[in-house]
Amino acid sequence: MTSYLDTARRVIRTEADALALLEQSLGAPFEAAVGVILAATGRVVVSGMGKSGHVGRKIAATLASTGTPAQFVHPAEASHGDLGMVTRGDVALVLSNSGETPEIADIVAHTRRFAIPLIGVAGREGSTLLRQSDVALLLPQAPEACGTGIVPTSSTTMTLALGDALAVALMEHRRFTPEHFRTFHPGGKLGARLATVADLMHAEMPLVAEATPMTEALLTISRTGFGVTGVADADGRLAGIITDGDLRRHMDGLLGHSAAEVMTRDPRTISPDALAEAALAQMQDSKITTLFAVREGRPVGILHIHDCLRAGIA
Repeated sequence: MTSYLDTARRVIRTEADALALLEQSLGAPFEAAVGVILAATGRVVVSGMGKSGHVGRKIAATLASTGTPAQFVHPAEASHGDLGMVTRGDVALVLSNSGETPEIADIVAHTRRFAIPLIGVAGREGSTLLRQSDVALLLPQAPEACGTGIVPTSSTTMTLALGDALAVALMEHRRFTPEHFRTFHPGGKLGARLATVADLMHAEMPLVAEATPMTEALLTISRTGFGVTGVADADGRLAGIITDGDLRRHMDGLLGHSAAEVMTRDPRTISPDALAEAALAQMQDSKITTLFAVREGRPVGILHIHDCLRAGIA
């Protein structure tokens, strides 16, 4: 009797073989599809029914998050008013393994009526969808991994991979950077990892002048809650920092000193443009809890280790 693991390995192997066939089949139509999308002034409207629809939603989300405006339109809903979402300037990307899905007929007809470029993805050569498409992307013939051929498995895997290939090709052409990516992914772990110091730092900083008496400096430390205060020179540059350790080292006669006499000179700092993840690493390596963000020697903010942890950077 076949074990569960044997079945799982067979499924994965079958789908991997299908992806290898897809890779080998790519050619001029794929390049044409990328060119059509790049030339569009509107969005990529992805549509598909059933499993193709679920894959289509993911493709639309991947395109939208990597710099290609896109949205998913359900073909049945399109027939009841949502065709208004597909306009001149858009590109339609329609998915159907058979290429004969009845529900896609109206959206295909809409693209033909209004001269909206249509990219069709199907697994049957000569199907209605591919015949009507401006760019026809034919999926290679590959067995479904279910063994019976009735459950979309290899076909949906190939369609999903083809969508990823389109998204990444477009992304690389547009030179889409991690900074651009973060614009569309401000939340979650990925957004946190791409956050900069400027995104998390506090612009209102504990800061005193070099000549400030320690009586006032202590009030500044207590009032802001960071456990430190920066010390600025006459030109507004960060000359030093006063921490708990500095207070303990100067405990004898502390209140008779000035900030400049107590501070640690040339403290560790970071650029506000640096990734917050780099700031966290610096704080952990140096066993400190705060960093001043400095631009051209002048403090512009302060970052506490708790700010990084709250943002999900760990």
